Amino acid sequence: MFKIASFPPRVQHSITAVKHHPDVEADVLMDLDEIDDEVTTKISSPGESLTSASAFMRYTPEMADLVVGRITEVKPILYYVLPRKWKVDVNSRQDAVLHLASVNLPGGVQRRKLESDELQMRTFFEDGDLLVAEVQGISADGSMQLHTRTLKFGKASLNKRNGQLVTVPPILVRRLKSQFYALPCGVDLILGLNGYIWVSKHTREQEQEGEVGFDAEAVYSNKNDVIDTATRIAIARVTNIIRILARFFIPITDSILIGAYEWVLDQECDVKDLLQDENAEALVTAIMSQT
Repeated sequence: MFKIASFPPRVQHSITAVKHHPDVEADVLMDLDEIDDEVTTKISSPGESLTSASAFMRYTPEMADLVVGRITEVKPILYYVLPRKWKVDVNSRQDAVLHLASVNLPGGVQRRKLESDELQMRTFFEDGDLLVAEVQGISADGSMQLHTRTLKFGKASLNKRNGQLVTVPPILVRRLKSQFYALPCGVDLILGLNGYIWVSKHTREQEQEGEVGFDAEAVYSNKNDVIDTATRIAIARVTNIIRILARFFIPITDSILIGAYEWVLDQECDVKDLLQDENAEALVTAIMSQT
């Protein structure tokens, strides 16, 4: 004979608030929308400009963008395969990829890459090297592929050596007709659209690509040239001007830099004193009055 047992009584579960900290009162509620607004936007006082966190976001690549990057890893495809690509920090959400097939060999030779080239990859680019490249492709996940197939790009050597790297928000670097500029003060600029700006010693035209004095073998060299004191001061002065423009969120162009450099020379402001608040504010006021 079977006996049917009754079902157990239904238990009423009550939902209670969980405290994240014993000092937090139970009736304190967190408004996520309010927190999000506080994180993304901040207004110091009425009448001041609005600064949003989106302005300082990472670089979003576009095809054919010129970028300045730093090698972070010589990466093999598999652990048992020779390395065939580099990972490059380009101030984006993901590191970019530079394949061996997308670089120019020493001397500007155009040929199929061999196994001997794979063994010498660290002689081309090694960890920490700076390079100038162009965005060749963008994957669906947002990662980008670079190329340096022309001698205009490549390691920060020749006209891309003997300088200093400055980092600014990418939104301050405009897409111009050319991202390479030679300032009258004897300083060359490479305005990377990813917010990395390379300030270096000026290179004469006869030493550039395709000219008689161009040394194609030295493209991957790590040796610096002898830089005189005046050039060093000019590089440091331009670097500090760029930092001031980035601090006050002013777009960086060659015309603005030339005007700012002339103002600094007229004021006879020392390089080390240029970053002081009073000097920086005076420089920005002069720039805004010119524009």
